Amino acid sequence: MGIAIAIAIANPRKQRMPNPFNQQIIEEFRANHGKVGGYFEGARLILLTTTGARTGNRHTTPLGYLPDGDGTILVIASAGGSPRNPDWYRNIGADPRVTVESGAFTYEADAVVLDGEERDRAFARAVESEPGWAEYQAKTDRTIPVVALREVPVAGPPNINAGSMGEPSRSSMTRSGANSP
Repeated sequence: MGIAIAIAIANPRKQRMPNPFNQQIIEEFRANHGKVGGYFEGARLILLTTTGARTGNRHTTPLGYLPDGDGTILVIASAGGSPRNPDWYRNIGADPRVTVESGAFTYEADAVVLDGEERDRAFARAVESEPGWAEYQAKTDRTIPVVALREVPVAGPPNINAGSMGEPSRSSMTRSGANSP
């Protein structure tokens, strides 16, 4: 199941809010420390918050991801194979500093658009992990971008999304982006 959920309410005069489908996923994700049910149950999801390129408003989008080691995760700007890149992708072009919520942790990351052979190798790994990405690529004439989200190191303890340090993590992703056992 390739996952690329895009916010698609267009009214430049009002602050854009996630569509009802995305908003339900965002609320469920936050309430359950990164777990959601339904179609996305068991999927690797993050919440990606970007700064709007035109408005400067913060926008949160649920996205599928692929762990890529060393605190880096990959997200695919597929927009379900549409002819246009998703809004979050345009936003990172204007401001690559993003916020990632994994369920267990919230952290700042730098979004780096991969290109050339690096992009092609990363996309091939994504397709190997989730063949739906290839289906999205087949539906569009554009080359679907691959973005590396690289955690920004900070001093001090991580920002843990739990009621207490003793609360077990119910997230499917650790702070480093790898699957937990």
